Amino acid sequence: MKIVCLKGSPRSVGNSAAIADRFVASAAALGAETRAFELNRLNYRGCQGCYACKKKLDRCILEDDLTTVLAAVAEADTVVLATPVYYGDISGQLKCFMDRTFSYLAPDYITNPNPCRLPPGKKLVLIITQGQPDEGLFADIYPRYDKFLKWYGFAESHLIRACGVGPATIDKVREKYLTQAEELAQKIMGRRVKS
Repeated sequence: MKIVCLKGSPRSVGNSAAIADRFVASAAALGAETRAFELNRLNYRGCQGCYACKKKLDRCILEDDLTTVLAAVAEADTVVLATPVYYGDISGQLKCFMDRTFSYLAPDYITNPNPCRLPPGKKLVLIITQGQPDEGLFADIYPRYDKFLKWYGFAESHLIRACGVGPATIDKVREKYLTQAEELAQKIMGRRVKS
């Protein structure tokens, strides 16, 4: 199984990155071929709205660091998107990637029963962390992105949502979420690590 992880936080050792790293390490221990990208370290632009991916190419026309990421996601069986909540939504780094996934859609995506160029059946893991402890706040993020990604052919999606975690609580709260990540990796891989 090929797993690609996109870390959307500007913090390399923040909560969402730590949870994503645990998921990836657990899946790799079970035999997955893994690849991770720290989006904040890449040089890329957002979607230019040029429609070249609909009119003359089957991919995004931009050639930048996100070109490799988009290709890796297209080849993956499971995609992990990890992000903190910033201003009530995913981070800007991850949002910029999401905008560029417009290139995955076929030219007739509005009317086509198979609107996406991606192979169907991928699995999604969305890891969302927020400093706000109120689970009711920002609960709309997962359903919104899950809906889009199902449109893209993702057949199965999973959420790890950590509320009330921030830089000051990084070591106190996150162990249960690291355990969730490990258990989810085992579920997706269909087996457990032998102790």
